[in-house]
This record gives sequence, structure tokens and C-alpha cells, in this order.
Amino acid sequence: MSLERKKRYRVKIKIKYFTDKVQKLEKIAKGNWIDLRAAENIVMKKGEFKLIPLGIAVELPRGYEAHVVPRSSTFKNFGLIQVNHQGVIDGPNRETGEGGYCGNDDAWFVPMYAMRDTEIHLNDRICQFRIMEQQPDIEFEEVSELTGPNRGGFGSTGKN
Repeated sequence: MSLERKKRYRVKIKIKYFTDKVQKLEKIAKGNWIDLRAAENIVMKKGEFKLIPLGIAVELPRGYEAHVVPRSSTFKNFGLIQVNHQGVIDGPNRETGEGGYCGNDDAWFVPMYAMRDTEIHLNDRICQFRIMEQQPDIEFEEVSELTGPNRGGFGSTGKN
């Protein structure tokens, strides 16, 4: 990708750290997601739920939102499942600039459920995020029939 094109796709994001103990965010060389780290030591018993603080608040640019998901190793390393599967952090509306979870006190957390007794240490990488453009305005049109080809319904493509 040319330098000119990279500049065109660069988005500046304001970030506030709630502690100087959590490692600063950085984009890794490989991949499109940014790791998020636990902002404190946490002990969880099997069957326990906790909102794990990530130590940051972010002011997303207009028209963007953040998607927060577990890292591929989160369950293997910690026995944790993110209870809502994916967290969506709303940014300001692209047209009005209103709304969004982008205020000075809008700290990020990840909701986790422990499948076994576990310990998370300060700066352990437990989830990741990426920013995405917000969904465009949509208009639904009710019809009596659809014109696309049928694939056989949900779960119809087989096992192999």
C-alpha cells in the first residue's frame, strides 16, 4: 500500500489512561486487532462473573464504533468466556456527532465469566478490539416474496 493511501486511511483516536500501571496501547505489526490488558490483578472462582477493568477510555471519531472480543487464547489461558460474546462501544453519530460512549469517565471493561478458578494479573492481555465504521442508515422494505436463490434454510450446507 502506498504511503499516500496509508495516510488517507489513518484515523486518530484519543485515549485516556486511568492508571499509569497499564501498558500503553499499540497496534501490533501482524493482524488488525489491538490487544487490551487487565488494569489490575483479579482473582475469580469458577462460576463467578466480573467486569474486568481495562484502564482506558477512548474518544472514537464520528462514524466509528469499537468491537471488543476475547483473544483466541483467553479461554485456554484463563478459563474465561466473555458473557456477551462481543462488546460494542458506540462512537458519536456520524451525522450529528451526538451520543457514543466517549466521555471522560466512560471507562472500558470486559464482562467475563470464569469456567474454572483463575487469576488475571495486571497487564495480562485478555481481550482485543478494532474500530469499524458504523452501520449506514437503513430503510426496510416489506415484500411478500424475496427474489434471491434459496440455499435450503438455516443449517442446510451439511457437516463436511
